[in-house]
Amino acid sequence: MMTGSVRPARARRGPPDPGPGVVRPDPGLSTEPLCTARKVIVEVERARPVPLRRIGRETARRASVRGLAVGLAVSGVLLGTGCDSVSGIPGDDAGSPSVQASDGDAPGTEQRATSAGAPPSAPALPPVPADAPAVGAVPGVPDAAPALQRFAADLRSADIATLQNTCWTIPPLTVQTMYTDRDAVLNALAQPGTAVDGTLTWTDGITTVTVDEHRVAAGYACGRVSPVGVEPVYDAADARHTVRRYLARSAGQPLDPADLEEQYPLVCAAAPATWDPEGTGAPVAAPLAENPGTLGTITGFTDQQISSQPLTAGYMAVAVPVTNASGITQNRTFLLEQGDGGYCIGDISS
Repeated sequence: MMTGSVRPARARRGPPDPGPGVVRPDPGLSTEPLCTARKVIVEVERARPVPLRRIGRETARRASVRGLAVGLAVSGVLLGTGCDSVSGIPGDDAGSPSVQASDGDAPGTEQRATSAGAPPSAPALPPVPADAPAVGAVPGVPDAAPALQRFAADLRSADIATLQNTCWTIPPLTVQTMYTDRDAVLNALAQPGTAVDGTLTWTDGITTVTVDEHRVAAGYACGRVSPVGVEPVYDAADARHTVRRYLARSAGQPLDPADLEEQYPLVCAAAPATWDPEGTGAPVAAPLAENPGTLGTITGFTDQQISSQPLTAGYMAVAVPVTNASGITQNRTFLLEQGDGGYCIGDISS
């Protein structure tokens, strides 16, 4: 059984509508409750084990994944609009501006592509402000301090809606809660940084800020904040946000023009082979890495009906209604694996 606890969200308007041809769901949080708080208990049907001796290991794995997809499709129907305020991702605010395929359409909850063309290119970053807060240098990673200084300048003076917009790789509600004590974050960043196994870390002995090293190459990186001695946590909200980013890209309208697979990988790498959601002890290459066209062409997805379900340790399933090029909407289930840098998508089922 899967139990979902839905809490009302509070939000305010973000930046003005960027205009036709650009889809950016309102990153703000509204001042009115999104929905009445309620508990939803969903019966999830799981597949029966399939004997490996009869059909082989890979076929059994696929059969189990299909059974999970059926279960999550049922849960998506029972959850209704979902009210995914826990994740805090764009589109959760029922009063946010409409995101539609053409000008003048009535407000709705489905995100649709507005153009078949390539997404807009990312604008060039401005220079680091002369009065930006100090950020400790990281030996061997010269790009780290400037990238974190741009973030620190926004952290010091920008409102939460701006931070949610610039830190688009992180679920917006997580941004709101993680950066509550801004002085603590800035104090930690002012200390000398270290680089260990691809993770950059700053700490003042009380607060720790971490960033994946590959993120600083873009020139702007938002830190993950945690108490000293506590590893940064990636939760179900991060898994859902990973799927939302993937679907937004697939619809031709990424949450940010810079959100490209080459720079911000969302698909699990084929090698080394670590994909083992069934816990067989025999990991294989992630199926989506070997067949990146699994999702097919889509025109949109329903933000407010995204739901998630923990699987075996380190794996999460996310279900969301997706509209294909024929205009047919059906639940698709995304299976994700958790790694040191968050979640990646390894398989998609219908």
